[in-house]
Amino acid sequence: SETIVRNGAPVPERYRAAVDVLARLHGISWPRAVALEEGAVYEVPAYSTDALVAEASLFLDWYVPEATGAPADAGTRRDFETLWRAALDSIAETQRGWVLRDFHSPNLLWQEGAAGENRIGLIDFQDTVIGPVAYDVASLTFDARTDIGPELETELFDAYVSARERQAAGFDRAGFTRAYAVMAAQRISKILGIFVRLARRDDKPAYLAHLPRMQGYLDRVLDRPALSDLKGWYARYRP
Repeated sequence: SETIVRNGAPVPERYRAAVDVLARLHGISWPRAVALEEGAVYEVPAYSTDALVAEASLFLDWYVPEATGAPADAGTRRDFETLWRAALDSIAETQRGWVLRDFHSPNLLWQEGAAGENRIGLIDFQDTVIGPVAYDVASLTFDARTDIGPELETELFDAYVSARERQAAGFDRAGFTRAYAVMAAQRISKILGIFVRLARRDDKPAYLAHLPRMQGYLDRVLDRPALSDLKGWYARYRP
C-alpha cells in the first residue's frame, strides 16, 4: 500500500493529514497503564532523560569517529552530555504523553478511500513511551527517509500548532517551539549515529546515502534559539 510519500517525494496533503493525527492524539490524555487481556496490565515506559541522552550519544559513538577519523575523547563526551542534559532540562515542563517514536513516512500508510484523519494508517508503534510529545512532530517534519524542505517543515509545524490552539486556548506555543527544536536535534543526532552504525557495523552501506539529508536537517535545527549552546559544540566536532 502507499505511504505519505510518492515517487520518493513527500505529498504535502498527506503530511498535513498526519499532522492532524498527531494534534488529535496530543489533545487526549492517554493512560500510563493499559489493561490487556486476562487481567494483565502493561505500563508504558518513560522516555527518561537518561534514555534521551544515551540515544543522542549514538552521534558520539558512531558519527564523530566516521566524520573525524578518531573517537570522541572523555572531555568531548562530558561536554556533550552536560549540554544535552541542560537542553532537556529546559523543556522539562513541556507536554508529556504517548510518543510513538517512529512517526515518519515508512510507517504512515495512505488510505485513499477514507476521510480526514482516517486517511492515515499507523504501523510500528510498539515502542511507544511517555515523553515530550514534540518528538513525534519533529520525527514527521524532519523525515529521515525523504527530503522535507524548510517551507514544508514550517507549514506543517504551523498547521500542528494551529490545530492545537483550536483544541485549547491555553496551548503553550513558545514552550512547544522550544521542545520541538530540542527533540528534533536529539532525534537527528541519534539517526546520524544509527545510519553510520548500520553501514559500518552491520554492513549496510546504503544508509550512508541518507547522511547528507540528516546533516542538512541538523544544520537547520541548530540555528533555532533553543539550541544556541549545543550549536557551539556541534560546530567544533562536525566536519
